[in-house]
Amino acid sequence: MLQTFGKAFNTLFYNYLSRRMGEIDHFLNHPISTQKNILFQLLEKAKKTEYGQFYDFQSIKSIHDYKNKIPLNKYENLEPFIKKMQLGQKNVLWPNQIKWFAQSSGTNSTLPKQIPITKENLQNCHYKGGKDLLALYYRENPSTKLFSGKHLIAGGSTSLTPYSKKTHVGDLSAIILKHLPWWCEWRRSPSNVKKLITDNWEEKINHIVTHSIKDDVHIVAGIPSWIVLILQEIIKKNKVKNIHEIWPNLELYLHGGVHISPYMQKLKELMPSSKMNFFSNYNATEGFFGIQDKNNSDDMLLMLDYGIFYEFIKQENWNEENPKTIDLEDVIIGETYELVISTNSGLWRYRLGDTVQFTSLHPFRIQIIGRTQQFINTFGEELMMHQAEIAVGAAAKYSNAHVCEFSVCSKLLSNEKGIGLHEWAVEFYKKPNDLDFFSNQLDNELQKVNIDYKSKRKESKTISAPKINLVKKGTFYQWMKKHGKLGGQYKVPRLSEKSIYIDELLKISASN
Repeated sequence: MLQTFGKAFNTLFYNYLSRRMGEIDHFLNHPISTQKNILFQLLEKAKKTEYGQFYDFQSIKSIHDYKNKIPLNKYENLEPFIKKMQLGQKNVLWPNQIKWFAQSSGTNSTLPKQIPITKENLQNCHYKGGKDLLALYYRENPSTKLFSGKHLIAGGSTSLTPYSKKTHVGDLSAIILKHLPWWCEWRRSPSNVKKLITDNWEEKINHIVTHSIKDDVHIVAGIPSWIVLILQEIIKKNKVKNIHEIWPNLELYLHGGVHISPYMQKLKELMPSSKMNFFSNYNATEGFFGIQDKNNSDDMLLMLDYGIFYEFIKQENWNEENPKTIDLEDVIIGETYELVISTNSGLWRYRLGDTVQFTSLHPFRIQIIGRTQQFINTFGEELMMHQAEIAVGAAAKYSNAHVCEFSVCSKLLSNEKGIGLHEWAVEFYKKPNDLDFFSNQLDNELQKVNIDYKSKRKESKTISAPKINLVKKGTFYQWMKKHGKLGGQYKVPRLSEKSIYIDELLKISASN
């Protein structure tokens, strides 16, 4: 019966693809006018809200007016409005009453953010992005049999907590599951996963490992570290060499959240089939922003018709109190920008904290670079998260090693050559035969991807060679468990100018 339904869904998706491709082609060909229309649709929709009346949305006639009238916002600026909404007040940042609030995982921040999720945001952003992701894959791989099988998603918590009599807070994955149509739940592996409401991530992993082996899984999706954990457990429990012995029709891994490079060697060991495709997407709590649309590509289309208006802040202006933003039409390939978004969930000129680079302007394609709070510039090296991830992945490949997780910080030196160094904590699935060789390769790869790092490493006058600490297996897992960050949406802090994460990781490793 699954195959019969699958054929029907393949036909339905082909019809959706044909219609949707016309819409996508329109914004690819008319990106600037599409974005302008999105902004004025948002303003029209919210003009009678408390926020819209205070800033007189109705009087805004241009993008220039919008920037002059509306201040840039961080979460703390919008939090008083969000609190009103959570208590049930209507028409605050967005029309009507908002019932759902998604708790952001907060990789760096100590307090989680609770982002309003509107019906428009669910339907026209998150769900639309999910459908487009599969539609774009279908266009690139027309012979796919994806929809004759099931998909396994390593998401976050499925429980929702009442905030007031009228509102609830939970992970975005819980809100999405709450509103999924029946046919999406029917295709999910293991079935009835929404009934597993426990917040114990280890119990969830065991449930997935035990029950998903019965299904014909064609797609797996989630952050690489958690997918590796699930696949390893399934392979170990069933005493097979790789996951294709359990799921022979598996063909697609959908990933996001972090760069895949450090994990690629391990993922290919677990999923070695030549028919496997790896597709990335950029889906955050605040919105669905980007989708990979080409096989073997390392960038994503910036999706311009999801009810999100984009602005960008140059890196040189990140620390200014009121930085200037630039429009989509003014971005440059290779520059690093902080994203500013105005959305159909009532986030107005919201500084997301994520950073991107454009790889193409026709159409607009992006790569995720990291976060404004996750980079190291202690010695003027301007090391970004994606540079560290690419370098680690390359070093692992050359060293025949499989990296599990890593974190790096900068440290000042007192009596040694150079002013300071980068200290790393690295956990391996498979250790390199020669850790010094891995360290040298990592240093060389960092110099390839970052010219500022290379100049500071010259003759070790500013930055000495990296210090690599090999931590025991399970160290990063224990760190996340200790901090209540077990779950499919959580990520380990990669880069920091403080040694707090490295020190704690080394302490955990020593005590294991």
